[in-house]
Amino acid sequence: MSDTLARLAQTIETRKLENGGDPATSYVAKLFSKGDDAILKKIGEEATETVMAAKDARVSGETDGLLYEVADLWFHSMVLLAKFGLSPQQVVDELARREGLSGLEEKASRKDA
Repeated sequence: MSDTLARLAQTIETRKLENGGDPATSYVAKLFSKGDDAILKKIGEEATETVMAAKDARVSGETDGLLYEVADLWFHSMVLLAKFGLSPQQVVDELARREGLSGLEEKASRKDA
Protein backbone atom coordinates (compact mmCIF):
# COMPACT_ATOMS: atom_id res chain seq x y z
CA MET A 1 0.00 0.00 0.00
CA SER A 2 1.27 3.48 -0.72
CA ASP A 3 2.86 5.42 2.11
CA THR A 4 0.43 8.24 1.38
CA LEU A 5 -2.60 6.03 2.02
CA ALA A 6 -1.01 4.61 5.18
CA ARG A 7 -0.25 8.10 6.52
CA LEU A 8 -3.74 9.32 5.66
CA ALA A 9 -5.32 6.28 7.37
CA GLN A 10 -3.27 7.01 10.49
CA THR A 11 -4.32 10.66 10.46
CA ILE A 12 -7.98 9.62 10.11
CA GLU A 13 -7.54 7.33 13.13
CA THR A 14 -6.32 10.27 15.21
CA ARG A 15 -9.48 12.17 14.34
CA LYS A 16 -11.78 9.57 15.93
CA LEU A 17 -13.51 11.00 18.97
CA GLU A 18 -12.15 8.21 21.18
CA ASN A 19 -8.64 9.18 20.07
CA GLY A 20 -9.10 12.85 20.93
CA GLY A 21 -10.52 14.12 17.64
CA ASP A 22 -12.24 17.46 18.09
CA PRO A 23 -15.28 18.17 15.90
CA ALA A 24 -14.72 21.91 16.41
CA THR A 25 -11.33 21.79 14.71
CA SER A 26 -11.41 18.72 12.46
CA TYR A 27 -13.65 17.96 9.49
CA VAL A 28 -13.11 14.21 9.95
CA ALA A 29 -13.86 14.38 13.68
CA LYS A 30 -17.03 16.28 12.82
CA LEU A 31 -18.03 13.51 10.39
CA PHE A 32 -17.33 10.87 13.03
CA SER A 33 -19.41 12.82 15.56
CA LYS A 34 -22.38 12.84 13.20
CA GLY A 35 -22.27 9.05 12.81
CA ASP A 36 -22.07 6.66 9.93
CA ASP A 37 -25.17 8.03 8.17
CA ALA A 38 -23.37 11.36 7.65
CA ILE A 39 -20.34 9.53 6.28
CA LEU A 40 -22.54 7.43 3.99
CA LYS A 41 -24.32 10.55 2.74
CA LYS A 42 -20.97 12.14 1.95
CA ILE A 43 -19.84 9.03 0.05
CA GLY A 44 -23.06 9.15 -1.96
CA GLU A 45 -22.42 12.79 -2.82
CA GLU A 46 -18.83 12.09 -3.80
CA ALA A 47 -19.84 9.07 -5.90
CA THR A 48 -22.33 11.21 -7.78
CA GLU A 49 -19.74 13.95 -8.29
CA THR A 50 -17.30 11.29 -9.58
CA VAL A 51 -19.85 10.08 -12.11
CA MET A 52 -20.52 13.61 -13.28
CA ALA A 53 -16.80 14.37 -13.54
CA ALA A 54 -16.32 11.22 -15.64
CA LYS A 55 -19.12 12.30 -17.95
CA ASP A 56 -17.54 15.75 -18.27
CA ALA A 57 -14.13 14.16 -18.98
CA ARG A 58 -15.68 11.97 -21.64
CA VAL A 59 -16.88 15.08 -23.47
CA SER A 60 -14.00 17.47 -22.80
CA GLY A 61 -11.05 15.10 -22.54
CA GLU A 62 -9.97 16.96 -19.39
CA THR A 63 -9.44 14.53 -16.51
CA ASP A 64 -8.31 16.83 -13.67
CA GLY A 65 -11.84 17.06 -12.27
CA LEU A 66 -12.21 13.29 -12.35
CA LEU A 67 -8.98 12.80 -10.39
CA TYR A 68 -10.11 15.38 -7.84
CA GLU A 69 -13.49 13.71 -7.33
CA VAL A 70 -12.04 10.19 -7.11
CA ALA A 71 -9.62 11.47 -4.46
CA ASP A 72 -12.61 12.82 -2.50
CA LEU A 73 -14.42 9.50 -2.91
CA TRP A 74 -11.40 7.50 -1.75
CA PHE A 75 -10.89 9.84 1.19
CA HIS A 76 -14.45 9.54 2.41
CA SER A 77 -14.36 5.78 1.85
CA MET A 78 -11.30 5.67 4.09
CA VAL A 79 -13.23 7.57 6.77
CA LEU A 80 -15.99 4.95 6.51
CA LEU A 81 -13.49 2.11 6.75
CA ALA A 82 -12.03 3.68 9.90
CA LYS A 83 -15.53 4.06 11.37
CA PHE A 84 -15.88 0.28 11.15
CA GLY A 85 -12.35 -0.51 12.30
CA LEU A 86 -11.12 -1.44 8.83
CA SER A 87 -8.03 -0.25 6.98
CA PRO A 88 -7.07 0.56 3.41
CA GLN A 89 -4.57 -2.30 3.64
CA GLN A 90 -7.47 -4.70 4.11
CA VAL A 91 -8.99 -3.39 0.88
CA VAL A 92 -5.66 -3.83 -0.89
CA ASP A 93 -5.44 -7.37 0.51
CA GLU A 94 -8.95 -8.14 -0.77
CA LEU A 95 -8.04 -6.84 -4.21
CA ALA A 96 -4.90 -9.00 -4.14
CA ARG A 97 -7.02 -12.01 -3.21
CA ARG A 98 -9.18 -11.38 -6.26
CA GLU A 99 -6.22 -10.86 -8.59
CA GLY A 100 -6.28 -13.37 -11.40
CA LEU A 101 -9.92 -14.27 -10.78
CA SER A 102 -12.43 -13.59 -13.46
CA GLY A 103 -14.81 -10.90 -12.27
CA LEU A 104 -17.68 -13.21 -13.18
CA GLU A 105 -16.15 -16.07 -11.17
CA GLU A 106 -15.53 -13.81 -8.19
CA LYS A 107 -19.09 -12.54 -8.20
CA ALA A 108 -20.48 -16.07 -8.52
CA SER A 109 -18.40 -17.18 -5.52
CA ARG A 110 -20.07 -14.68 -3.19
CA LYS A 111 -22.62 -16.10 -0.79
CA ASP A 112 -25.20 -13.48 -1.79
CA ALA A 113 -24.59 -13.69 -5.55
